[in-house]
Amino acid sequence: MNSDAMNEGVEDILGAEKFFTNKFGLIISAILATFLWGSAFPFIKLSYTELDIRSNEPAQQLLFAGYRFFLASLLILIFILMTKRNVLFKKETVKPVLKIGFFQTFIQYIFFYIGLSLSTGIQGSVIAGTTSFFQILFAHFMYKDENINWRKSIGLMIGFMGVVIVNLTKGSFEFKFGLGEFFLLLSAVAGALGNLFARNGSKEMDVAYLTAYQMLVGSIGLFVAGAIFAGVAPFTFSGKALWMLLYLSFLSAAGFILWNNVMKYNPVGKVSMYLFFIPVFGVFLSSLLLGEQMHANVWFGLIFVTTGIIVVNRNKELLKKNAPVS
Repeated sequence: MNSDAMNEGVEDILGAEKFFTNKFGLIISAILATFLWGSAFPFIKLSYTELDIRSNEPAQQLLFAGYRFFLASLLILIFILMTKRNVLFKKETVKPVLKIGFFQTFIQYIFFYIGLSLSTGIQGSVIAGTTSFFQILFAHFMYKDENINWRKSIGLMIGFMGVVIVNLTKGSFEFKFGLGEFFLLLSAVAGALGNLFARNGSKEMDVAYLTAYQMLVGSIGLFVAGAIFAGVAPFTFSGKALWMLLYLSFLSAAGFILWNNVMKYNPVGKVSMYLFFIPVFGVFLSSLLLGEQMHANVWFGLIFVTTGIIVVNRNKELLKKNAPVS
């Protein structure tokens, strides 16, 4: 079965293109993906507590991330088998899968985990929001129909302001830029590039296939980077820790499959704004699961993020309504 046949097969089974280009299908998928990624923040913290992984132990953090994405890739491969599609790795996909896995999983998360250990949660959440900026900026140069206009610029500013407002709830906001912040910025750049490379790759490969193997590639890199300094198996897994690892693996698998489909079937500028929901959901869910205090600023931040998304996505609708009738 070639890659075109695989794409046709998944569309026949899931009606992918029709669903992900539908207005409500897009909104549901993007919000669910960002909700899942937002839930990773408290679950990673809970996992670190359960496994006694400390903030000054980046090797253990990377090793844990390697476990997480390796299991996520296995979950997707099982899903592919269950839907009776070809799961065997194909030689013609080696280069794009390696490139996507390098940026979307390995580089993004190696810089994220190390950067977060050297920075504060406030700054980490705010810098994570810059992925939307980089994604729209890179798309401007990579695609002819993704030019940055004034409406996108205003929407981005409103959405990013929402992320800043949300994180003001965590205490005094004093922004400093050091090695940790630089690594987090590199993580955002890598994530944006990885998303765009995955968008290009999804034109030739089934999204589930692409996501599974790019995660497998990235997880091996993370595992090796952590194992060099921490060993292969330094953790003692309790039932609770194992359950949380499985959930983190599931949210990675489901989140990336949803988001890579959203990116495949929609303009970059239209969907990038939804990434601002990740730190917002992260703060909200941390409050629920970790008992952290949540102020009214979270709701104001949600309003700003939602408004930014509406501003960006109303562009084409307004043009259609105001177009002269021929």
